[in-house]
Amino acid sequence: MQHLAPAVTAWLDRGATPEAVRRTLTAGLPEGPFRHPAGLLAHRLTELLPPPLPTIATTRTAPSERPLPLRNCDGCDRAFRSQEPGHRCRDCRSNPQEAT
Repeated sequence: MQHLAPAVTAWLDRGATPEAVRRTLTAGLPEGPFRHPAGLLAHRLTELLPPPLPTIATTRTAPSERPLPLRNCDGCDRAFRSQEPGHRCRDCRSNPQEAT
């Protein structure tokens, strides 16, 4: 039975609960005595192995990738993103006569 431990560990590593392993190994067992019970369990552990858990990306947004802070336009008071305060929005920069 010790040779079954690595297979059970593989199930647990893939997110299966001990209860799920137990249900898989004991559900629908045939009637009568078994000649090779460990072989039956090994077969079920191998053939019914759940898929691997998806990998979770642990990347964080770098400071340079963060959006620029919101600022108010000096011309029309519209909110826009800019690194420096005290600038004009795109519309006011392209049409300086309309911004006043």
